[in-house]
Amino acid sequence: MLAEADAELASRYPGERPGRQPVHTCYLPADAFEPDLAAQWGRRAIAELERSAPDASSFADAMGVPRELAAQVRGRVLAKLAAEPVEDLRLDFEDGYGERGDAAEDCDADQAAACLAAAVSAGTAPPFTGLRCKSLEQASRRRGVRTVDIFLSVLARAGGVTDGFVLTLPKVTSASHVSAMCVLCERLEHAYGLSPGRLVFEIQVETPQIVLGADGAATVARCIQAGGDRLSGLHYGTYDYSASLGIAAGHQSLEHPAADHAKAVMQVAHQSRALPRQRGGSRARLLAGETGLEFVLRLAEPDCQMRGKAVDPVERPRKSPGQPGADRDQHGRIGQAREEDAVIGDDLKHREHVMDPAGQHDGHGAAEQKTRHILPPQLRPRHDQRQQHEIEAEARYAENDKGLA
Repeated sequence: MLAEADAELASRYPGERPGRQPVHTCYLPADAFEPDLAAQWGRRAIAELERSAPDASSFADAMGVPRELAAQVRGRVLAKLAAEPVEDLRLDFEDGYGERGDAAEDCDADQAAACLAAAVSAGTAPPFTGLRCKSLEQASRRRGVRTVDIFLSVLARAGGVTDGFVLTLPKVTSASHVSAMCVLCERLEHAYGLSPGRLVFEIQVETPQIVLGADGAATVARCIQAGGDRLSGLHYGTYDYSASLGIAAGHQSLEHPAADHAKAVMQVAHQSRALPRQRGGSRARLLAGETGLEFVLRLAEPDCQMRGKAVDPVERPRKSPGQPGADRDQHGRIGQAREEDAVIGDDLKHREHVMDPAGQHDGHGAAEQKTRHILPPQLRPRHDQRQQHEIEAEARYAENDKGLA
């Protein structure tokens, strides 16, 4: 009598998935990535630790660690920063990158993939890496698909698609977006000789529609079912979600009741597939150019959910808060502090003290960042290779457009 119900329960609630999951994720504009970037961040953090807490006693005083454990903890932090300063790095082509035109984004996708492949080959890539594309909303759908295709065409051919590689799909509003992403992954696997099921993705929960649909159902649960084994996790987008509900910028926080509700729905829904990752927005974030012992330990904290362009040399200029789509800079990026902005501290008022209105940090200015997508000739693919790639890609885009329409 209950055999069918027992089978359905075992299928829908399979239990915890095995394997490691990262303790933080750093988002970085894709064109700012370099093969040894994670190691650079590690060296900067170690230098700050040695300056701020050169011995166990000063470390205990600064961090509130019991003196009998300070030497051991400090040694582990140093070892972690030397070996794996970043556990999960997401190369961002969405909000952290903005709108720069097809030619620039094509070139940046090609180069970012080549840099990641070089990092994988050299052993300097973080254990988990990935790409955040633009959303599958109508306005950005074709651009998002195109970027993923170009990126994977380079990465797969170089053997850089590791077990820790994940795609991130932002601003999901329906299960259809997830189903379309599954189709895209399947086609890309076939196009680039990857084993079936090799490509997995996360979805970002940052719109009201994914938490509660017009029919009163929890859309996120339907998204999880639509994603099947390809869906590896959920990310709660604090600032986009809060802004979509009309919550004032000063109150956009993980502690807001709206955030509690959204995360509770996510937590209950994801139990149906035992997703390995469910994350909220950041509590610990790093502003470019801001140094502090807090960041050194944040990287090693098990509960730290690093979100943002950690140690990215260029932050968005400070502007008046606004709804999504408003107050954008020259690259189409939101001016207010958001989920992928990198700031140390738990409260919003701390940002007023550390954010540089001119966007100048560590000697790297916004003007310099504008031209980073203009690559030196030796790093650009040859013209005939690019032409051939575009001819092949256009045929795939046309096919994908039909399937995603």
